[in-house]
Amino acid sequence: MEHRARKRFGQNFLHNRQVIDRIHGVLAATPGERVVEIGPGQGAITAGLLTAVGSLDVVELDRDLVGPLHDRLGALGALRIHQADALNFDLCALVHKGERLRLVGNLPYNISTPLLFRFLEQADCIEDMHLMLQKEVVERIVAEPGDKTYGRLSVMVQTLCSAACLFRIGAGAFTPAPKVESAFLRLRPHRPFPYPIEDPALHARIVAAAFGQRRKTLRNSLSKLIDADLLIETGIDPTLRAENLDVASFARLANAACKLLRIP
Repeated sequence: MEHRARKRFGQNFLHNRQVIDRIHGVLAATPGERVVEIGPGQGAITAGLLTAVGSLDVVELDRDLVGPLHDRLGALGALRIHQADALNFDLCALVHKGERLRLVGNLPYNISTPLLFRFLEQADCIEDMHLMLQKEVVERIVAEPGDKTYGRLSVMVQTLCSAACLFRIGAGAFTPAPKVESAFLRLRPHRPFPYPIEDPALHARIVAAAFGQRRKTLRNSLSKLIDADLLIETGIDPTLRAENLDVASFARLANAACKLLRIP
């Protein structure tokens, strides 16, 4: 019996052969690499990945897909299926200390941002990420200062990773076809970090506050967290809006605020 996509899991199964081949070409996975696929679904990408690397871990929430995946693809290599929620899954447990894995997946639109931040929390053990996301989300992630799509997501992701939109994917490449277009995103965690953050929680609060009232100047949007004098001392014009401040400036501002808060 054919498995029907389940709305509660945000399932849209990739079926377009050209898109699948393009994804494999971009990944260029080689034997022996530790690759993990999130949400393999019906195995459109999985088959080629498993053939390329010989050994593959996949994380699938829908228990009804686990058996068919194993039956259809198990003979292609060592396929380890983890029936689990990727939001709670420990990716780093799949590799030895010091090793890094490559992550690939078609992320459900309804929880793509929480999943992305969960992956970023585990960036120490990730070499790169290749993810299918809603096109608008990818545009926000890769946006530069001054763009109308530049915002909190842009700053938080680019603080930790380099980000590139590799290509767009039309709705017709999926079954059922979603109401939006998708895009294929590459993230590579920075090593070393060009923007070291002394207090990540404070940095996140500052970024959220700045973009929470993005039409206001930084002097006003950050008034509950930072005095305008600190903006000036950090070399930031208080009359700017959040969308004009680059990733490095947000990091510099957060670190300056952290030092100030430490003063007895």
